[in-house]
Amino acid sequence: MSKLSSLERRSALTLACVISLRLFGLFLIMPVFSLYAKAMPDATGFMIGLALGVYGIGQVLLQIPLGLLSDRIGRKPAITLGLILFAIGGLIAAMSHTLAGIAVGRAVQGMGAVAGAGIALAADLTAEENRGKAMGIIGVSIGLAFLLALILGPPLEAVAGLPGLFAATSILALASLALLWLIVPTPTRARAPAAAGVAAVLAMLRDGRMLVLNGSVFFLHALLTASFVGLPLLLANTLQLPVNRHWELYLPVMTVAAFVMGASLHHMREVAQSLRIVMVCVVAIGLALLGFALSGSHLVAFGVAAAVFFSAFNLLEAALPSLVSRLAPEHLRGAAMGAYSTSQFIGAFVGGALGGIALGRLGPDGVFACAAALTLLWLPLVVAGARRIDRAAAVAGVAA
Repeated sequence: MSKLSSLERRSALTLACVISLRLFGLFLIMPVFSLYAKAMPDATGFMIGLALGVYGIGQVLLQIPLGLLSDRIGRKPAITLGLILFAIGGLIAAMSHTLAGIAVGRAVQGMGAVAGAGIALAADLTAEENRGKAMGIIGVSIGLAFLLALILGPPLEAVAGLPGLFAATSILALASLALLWLIVPTPTRARAPAAAGVAAVLAMLRDGRMLVLNGSVFFLHALLTASFVGLPLLLANTLQLPVNRHWELYLPVMTVAAFVMGASLHHMREVAQSLRIVMVCVVAIGLALLGFALSGSHLVAFGVAAAVFFSAFNLLEAALPSLVSRLAPEHLRGAAMGAYSTSQFIGAFVGGALGGIALGRLGPDGVFACAAALTLLWLPLVVAGARRIDRAAAVAGVAA
């Protein structure tokens, strides 16, 4: 079994810190936003969902351009531009007193579209056989960012309010920028060859394998964002758990999810194994969402559903980008990861909007029921995509 070299380990760990610090800032508002937003003067179910998910629009506008830019000028300069935009957006949201103003700040935050370039940088710094491990480390760091954000968000909001949380996102973006330049290594190949033109990019985007993976991350983040439209309200109103005690549920749930991730990393070495994990996780997420909708006031049932949901989410966060980085042409990896992240954040926007509509018409339980129904569209896509990728691998093996 191939082990990570010291350079690969350092690269994976420091990039995990860069990515998770930014995401920690993004996640920090999620456990409290719905509760806080309901008291704002322009609050409606749709506006709450829009303000939570609108950062996806900014991501959509700049993920592929920043991915292409990172192929041309290097990963670090492109990531730097994105982190600066993210910090500016946090300050706009912190100074806003309406949901409309917060939505503007969140959209600018979304324009800090560094996810594709960041994951491409991680792929550049690791050998192909170790890429699944590197993505797993990043996935674990994202899970830990979730855990800390869900635990620390409510008490920090009690001290500094939602504006203080948005200001914290800007500070964390600047801390990520310092880590990027002081610790993360610079890959030797930072530029794409001249042949990587628009036609090659479009051909890569039309590849059926890429379409399946991009569709999967769309569904994953649509369901995540929709869930967080309803989760804070369900915990506070149905389960009668005060917001400053939400961490008591999230801590054991995310601990279980981290153990599941650690136990599953060695199954992601090969494409076929990763695809099987993806299919299992889609089913698990659908069942977990149904569990949220049906748990009622039973805290234990809700906790079990949450453990299943976040375990599957963490595994998919590691498996999907690893598959993209393996299947995309090397000279288009930044653009491929940009397209992948674009799909991710379109999903976040759509999930926030649909979650807000469902909240206004059906209440929190309706949010989860509608989200569960979406997995019935997602699963056939993954099954068909797995067959397509297996056939392509078999043809490549025969040709070799």
